Amino acid sequence: MKIAIGNDHTAVELKTIISEHLRSLGHEVLNLGPDSTERFDYPIAGYEVGKAVAAGTADLGILICGTGVGISLAANKIHGIRAVVCSEPYTARLSRQHNNTNVLAFGARVVGSELAKMIVDEWLNAEFEGGRHQGRIDMIAEIDQTQELVACK
Repeated sequence: MKIAIGNDHTAVELKTIISEHLRSLGHEVLNLGPDSTERFDYPIAGYEVGKAVAAGTADLGILICGTGVGISLAANKIHGIRAVVCSEPYTARLSRQHNNTNVLAFGARVVGSELAKMIVDEWLNAEFEGGRHQGRIDMIAEIDQTQELVACK
């Protein structure tokens, strides 16, 4: 699987650790963030990873900034992206099973490297369950595409 990874200046070290972890699992890593700790605006990395996943250049994306929040907000502005911020493995797994998330975000100032690896592993190993969850994904897609939701009219 090809996974795009992006970060800001606060997350260079954790990005390197997670990239190595992904490679050890047999994944190809597309580095779309800085490798320097010089100031870097997280919306750029969120945008780049979101665009790569939406375009099919990458199968999935991982984003890391201080908290994971800002960078995921930027990615979620890209049509077709369902980014989630996770600070523990359970939510990561359920986000894939129930919400079919395609971008995972977490904070370098929030989780350590071992917990980050556990979060990534749970997220990657989970599969979308479909069924009752598909209708909700369809609603999210409707909002994304039209800025409307028929169920609310």
